[in-house]
Amino acid sequence: MTRSSFGELLVRLWPNGDQKIPGLRAGIAAAAPEVFVRFGITTPGLVAHVMAQISHECGAGRDVVENLNYTPARMLQVWPSRFPTLASAAPYAHDPRALANKVYNGRMGNATGSDDGWIFRGRGAAQTTGREGYARLAKATGLDVVSDPDLLLDPRYFLLCGVADFVACGCLPFARADDVVGVTRRLNGGTIGLAARKAWLAKWKAALGEAPLVIASPPLVPEPPAAGPPARPPASPMPPSASRWAQLVAAVAAAFKRS
Repeated sequence: MTRSSFGELLVRLWPNGDQKIPGLRAGIAAAAPEVFVRFGITTPGLVAHVMAQISHECGAGRDVVENLNYTPARMLQVWPSRFPTLASAAPYAHDPRALANKVYNGRMGNATGSDDGWIFRGRGAAQTTGREGYARLAKATGLDVVSDPDLLLDPRYFLLCGVADFVACGCLPFARADDVVGVTRRLNGGTIGLAARKAWLAKWKAALGEAPLVIASPPLVPEPPAAGPPARPPASPMPPSASRWAQLVAAVAAAFKRS
């Protein structure tokens, strides 16, 4: 492929990526070298699988928090066992919080009769859902996303959380085998949106090509305002120093050349 920075690919493939979260694409590009190396995502094929799933799950940056504003008819389609009739769904129509607690509580680690379903609704790059999913992500990243779920939406940690969830769900072996159905089942629990995921995979494979990927270091995402407390840092603060950038980019390029 034409030598291009990862940030440039994001701008091209996620044209509206900063619509919901300002600076999201720059944050992803800034974090990419360390995140990909940290989780063993060191070939164009693996990057393509990760980014295809993330692109679908978050709508290329446009759907970063799960939309639970449903009509009764749509509820019957999505949760037929929970809403067998329009009358049973009607009380939850256009009430996202009530619907989240109805359909998500009592499973995925969410307590019955609590607000867990709403608090731990789908968020971020991989649409992490449920208290158990957030706890798993906290363990994998060092970020306290259970106490502060919106850390998944921070541009600095968006990719970190998405890739950590991808790996924690057991997607990596299927990605290595170029098995998009297996990857989708592990991440999604089914094959919802499979056609769109396949289309995204084709786009990312075409964009990345077979040549070594050059992940350039873009301008860093601005720090939070000094007036407020800083976000809880991960175990290894990102982005790294300039020398660390050089080491990481060299590691990624070397790994790609060996593939």
